[in-house]
Amino acid sequence: MENYDLVVIGGGPGGYLAAERAGHAGLKTLVAEKNSFGGVCLNEGCVPSKTFLNSAKVFDYANHADKYGVKVEGKTSIDQKFVVERKNGVVKMLVSGVKAQLKRNKVVMKEATAFIESKTADGFVIKVGEEQVLAKRLIIATGSMPVVPPIPGLKENIASGLVLTNKEILDLTTIPESLVVIGGGVIGLEMASYFSSVGTKVTVVEMLDKIAGPTEKEISAILQKTLERKGVTFNLGCKVTAIESDGVVFEKNGKSEKITTDKILLSIGRRAVTQGIGLENIGVNLERGAIVTDDNMRTNVANVYAVGDVNGKIMLAHTAYREAEVAVNTIMGKKDKMRYGVIPSVIYTNPEVGSVGETLDSAKAKGLNAKEINIPLTYSGRYIAENSELDGICKLIVNVDTNTLIGAHIIGSYSGEYIVSVSSMIDLEVNVENIKKLVFPHPTVCEIVREAIFNI
Repeated sequence: MENYDLVVIGGGPGGYLAAERAGHAGLKTLVAEKNSFGGVCLNEGCVPSKTFLNSAKVFDYANHADKYGVKVEGKTSIDQKFVVERKNGVVKMLVSGVKAQLKRNKVVMKEATAFIESKTADGFVIKVGEEQVLAKRLIIATGSMPVVPPIPGLKENIASGLVLTNKEILDLTTIPESLVVIGGGVIGLEMASYFSSVGTKVTVVEMLDKIAGPTEKEISAILQKTLERKGVTFNLGCKVTAIESDGVVFEKNGKSEKITTDKILLSIGRRAVTQGIGLENIGVNLERGAIVTDDNMRTNVANVYAVGDVNGKIMLAHTAYREAEVAVNTIMGKKDKMRYGVIPSVIYTNPEVGSVGETLDSAKAKGLNAKEINIPLTYSGRYIAENSELDGICKLIVNVDTNTLIGAHIIGSYSGEYIVSVSSMIDLEVNVENIKKLVFPHPTVCEIVREAIFNI
């Protein structure tokens, strides 16, 4: 039986980065992935969806080129088969890069199912494919899968191909005439944005009374209005009661309604993958189906860690990256811990939404003496120069007692790229007076942060 310092179960963002960092630190490391290295993010989530959205952005520019003084002769069209082929090429390149990095750091890669059989005095016995290995330490990074609720007709219509998850919709080589998106969260909105841009009649059915989940309420409202201008219809505060062979049945204001559609996207959330990997054999604690971890990524079992979606904390790839680093640093005896309050999030619609930290409501709910600064993105010269629709805003949340930023919420071009700068200011607890001394390049959209700071 081969012995390892560390075995990582799962080769998604949390798993492969943990293995890479551990290998670089000199630990004899094995990483096992039962599907494709890169996990959901690289293969059927974050990255492939962004290739779709970039194609939609180019298509939108072509269709509205006259607003920028550009004349396009004839009718523009989208080649969906090529979009999918390009997506597959991007995925292949990035997955190859992940494998190359693992190999460079002397990590043993196994494309096989891993199962925890037992814990012994010498470590953990893991069955990887057909072989047994012994691990001194374990990192669980098995990720998440789509939630499939017990809606009548749902499973049958998943089998028929009418209902798609985020995986299948990214392989569609034809544009459906109509699409119902069940769920108004990030994945649902990004796909609604794409398909509405390329000509599909899109309807979103959401149980809550707002879209984009925990996104700041005014930002959420602006995003909804923007998508409505692009033709997306929203049915909020609605409960889906059945899926039929030709559409979705839901309750709205106490009445039953039905939308007939060509395709349905099921996008109501994800759940941790904790079954079938042997956690019960070593006594790992679960809560609401996710592995319980502390801020060092430790579980209740010594030498067992959990990173990424499987711990159910913040299901974002970049959260998994940081958790992986914290876990490996903890293993190596380096002081480190997670700070979940400074994890930024991005919705990659057009326009983008970038958020981090507290909203004014959440800050007040925690008893903080906070105030909000809200300015339009028209304070940015580059934003005006590059956009025909000018309803973007920037909100900063300040702790009055400490004079530091505790939150930022922005809707507008490039917000996903520069939200990290505000995240850093929050993480480092930089005083507002010191932020005023920072030099932002001009003209840039990110100057909006400086403008907002000077309006405090």
